[in-house]
Amino acid sequence: MPLWAYQLSPLKLALIMVATIETVSLIALFLTRRFILPNLHFHDGVNDAVSGTVQAIGVFYGITVGLIAVGVWNTNSNASDLVSKEAASIGALYRDVSSYPSPAREKLQTGLRDYTHAVIEQIWPAQREGKIVEVGPKILDDFQNNLTSFEPTTAGQVALHSETLRAYNMLINYRRQRIDAVEGGLSGVMWAVIWVGAIISIGVAYLFNLQDPKIHAVLVALMAGFLAMVLFMIVINDKPFFGADSIPPDSYKLILDRLIERPR
Repeated sequence: MPLWAYQLSPLKLALIMVATIETVSLIALFLTRRFILPNLHFHDGVNDAVSGTVQAIGVFYGITVGLIAVGVWNTNSNASDLVSKEAASIGALYRDVSSYPSPAREKLQTGLRDYTHAVIEQIWPAQREGKIVEVGPKILDDFQNNLTSFEPTTAGQVALHSETLRAYNMLINYRRQRIDAVEGGLSGVMWAVIWVGAIISIGVAYLFNLQDPKIHAVLVALMAGFLAMVLFMIVINDKPFFGADSIPPDSYKLILDRLIERPR
């Protein structure tokens, strides 16, 4: 899909996809009935043969598109869960470093505050445009240097430091997975299968021997409309961090407002 399509609101994208697919399908039907069907020799069993072909193609195409739709829906759901986990790991890490002695505590808290602000204000807007900004690594590198330079002196500090390192590694892991999800999406081959399959599915219906062009047009319009809505669902869930309907950074804002910057 062209990248500009993801920048549209879901309603506008749905209307454009349905209108475009319907229009192209009906124009192709008109051209087929005008120039191709008159050159074919129909007999009584043609509609049965066409109907069987439509059903066979519909079954295989429906299974293929259905599996793809389920896959992109799972991708979207997993991405949303990943955002919640990364935000939760920031909160857990912030609570851990809050128990450190000064001045390490203030340095580590400031690092997490800066990272959370960067995610909300810089990283997320860039993600919506399909870009990866190099703000987070610098902040996390400084945070890691401050964390690893701390030398625990008591048994309690040793246990706390160990737990903090574990929480930090979880944050890094979730961040890496989020970046991979930002760069993900259906391949060009998969999109080719989807669109070529849609063209074949609708195109076979042109071969029905129907004397009334209005009935033929209604039949094709219904098939095209249904396919358009299925394709819309795939598009809207394909890139969970990209476009106008992307996953919002609400989980990070919640951690920032209720934990990191809450009034003391």
